Amino acid sequence: MLTALTGVHGDRADAVTVAGRTASYEELLGAARQVAADLAESGIPAFAVTATASLETVAAVVGALLAGVPCVPLPPDAGPAERGHILRDSGARPLDVDFARRSDKTPAPAGVRTPEDPALILYTSGTTGAPKGVVLSSAAITADLDALAEAWQWNAADTLVHGLPLFHVHGLVLGVLGALRTGSRLVHTGRPTPEAYAAAGGSLYFGVPTVWSRIAREPQAAAALAGARLLVSGSAALPAPVFRDIERASGHRIVERYGMTETLITVSGRAGGDLHPGTVGTPLPGIATRVAAEDGAEIGELQLTGPTLFSGYLGRPEATAAAYTEDGWFRTGDIAAVDEKDGVHRIVGRASTDMIKSGGYRIGAGEVENALLDHPRVREAAVVGVPDADLGQRIVAFVVAEAVTGAELTDFVAAHLSVHKRPREVRFVQAIPRNAMGKPQKRLLLDGATPDHT
Repeated sequence: MLTALTGVHGDRADAVTVAGRTASYEELLGAARQVAADLAESGIPAFAVTATASLETVAAVVGALLAGVPCVPLPPDAGPAERGHILRDSGARPLDVDFARRSDKTPAPAGVRTPEDPALILYTSGTTGAPKGVVLSSAAITADLDALAEAWQWNAADTLVHGLPLFHVHGLVLGVLGALRTGSRLVHTGRPTPEAYAAAGGSLYFGVPTVWSRIAREPQAAAALAGARLLVSGSAALPAPVFRDIERASGHRIVERYGMTETLITVSGRAGGDLHPGTVGTPLPGIATRVAAEDGAEIGELQLTGPTLFSGYLGRPEATAAAYTEDGWFRTGDIAAVDEKDGVHRIVGRASTDMIKSGGYRIGAGEVENALLDHPRVREAAVVGVPDADLGQRIVAFVVAEAVTGAELTDFVAAHLSVHKRPREVRFVQAIPRNAMGKPQKRLLLDGATPDHT
């Protein structure tokens, strides 16, 4: 899977840089081989890696792949309860990793290894219960990275820059293993600050909406990305104003893509393609999608199938079975619409929180959020549906804004969208709570916000 380490792309002295420390492919491979040897000697069934932004984390993950031992990345800031759950559930054990210790031999994996065997076990965020272990094979990872390399024209001539966490698909699978698959130079900035991105001199940049929003507020940093080839956003919806601000400052239209831990990346815009805010492109090669919409509805649950899907939830056969339809399509739980002409997908939210049924209408929260974000005094917005005796659900908007009233925002949305999509209530908050990947945590919003307008 990691073709850069086979020597096919040569041995760059600055192949991998993480938080200011740089290593060649030879140095990385030597450290990874030592990790593999330590794993072989330990006999542990799975390797728990505290996924800090460091060369040690990169060596640990590569070493686990070389040894054929499933790697379980742990969030560095995980509390005792979360960390304990992951370790108990996976059976993974940690080992010390010293990047200075290197070996020139890779031990043979214990037993026969195939591309379908577990390579990574990534844990979900646990928003609907205890975090579940998502088992990913090297076959699924390889299929996804090759499809993305084609879609984004990603190759060894690129320098990939990002500062994303190394315990998620975006930062680890795409942001580390993708670089080692394509042979592109990797610069991990440690923290994804506008200044760090501006100074990195990359050709390909990965970010989540929070990162791009901060860069958009620093026009000089955004302008410094003008020399890049491609900017990519994912893990949450990119607000349309941020898309336009980045384009105005850098000349680039950001590529949005869609994926989940269970599916890896399945839908994406293309390098050189026709890109528009609020859209995530078309299915990658080998991926088929469909929208399960109720009669007459334009939006419905996105379902898909293809070679990038997970092997299942670790030790949870019932949960794995429930994730699929009777005819074998994976149920994403996300609400989408697909343009009939060009097949471009729009993701309008999660079925559990973002499909709002109000007064007989089906409304995607993301559409209302983008309308609110178009208001010049609104910095952040999150929209939910709450029970209502008359409407079934009423639209409630949580916003971070200054010098504007709820009535003005309601009228603004009604003027931009259909009147039935206007918020019936606006609540002003200091910030929208988000997880490590910038996704709004809407369930946390229903406490502590004061209504301004009903």
